[in-house]
Amino acid sequence: MPLARAGALLIALMAVLPSALAAPAAPGKLPEASVGPRSGLPVPRYVSLKTDRVNLREGPSKDHRTLWVFQRAGLPVEIIAEFENWRRIRDSEGTEGWVLHSLLSGRRTAVVLAQADKSASVPLYAEPEGRGGVVAQLQAGVIGSVKSCTGAWCRLIVMLPQKRGDVDGYLRQDRLWGVYPNEKVE
Repeated sequence: MPLARAGALLIALMAVLPSALAAPAAPGKLPEASVGPRSGLPVPRYVSLKTDRVNLREGPSKDHRTLWVFQRAGLPVEIIAEFENWRRIRDSEGTEGWVLHSLLSGRRTAVVLAQADKSASVPLYAEPEGRGGVVAQLQAGVIGSVKSCTGAWCRLIVMLPQKRGDVDGYLRQDRLWGVYPNEKVE
């Protein structure tokens, strides 16, 4: 292994180690955040993929092997570490790796989680707290733009081809991956 690559790997491990050793957040609590050394933003935090093609690498450089190629712009991911212009991310299935920061967007999105009965859909309501009637039934894996969250309910804008446009509604926050439990988004 070339010395420069070994040094970069050591630095990357040092950047990841504190978050890897941190205890996971208790259910119903936001994770304890630190500040990213490059961005000055909280780590961990949710962001989304900016483009339809994002290489997930095993380390923070283009010299590292590509582990996976994401092909879905807008997919929410969680930044769990920073190293120079690279961000270590985790997707909703727990896959982790490094991506260039320029391939990420601060736009908040969330993916609908599967119900216990995997065939069941999740109702999107006209108003929070399940009021106002159901405006759409969403399948697991549907991605929506997060407009706001109260800590219990999130307002989403979802593109539904069968509706020929965007649908605006409210979903219970615990049915989404891309927002923390009890997180408030404005």
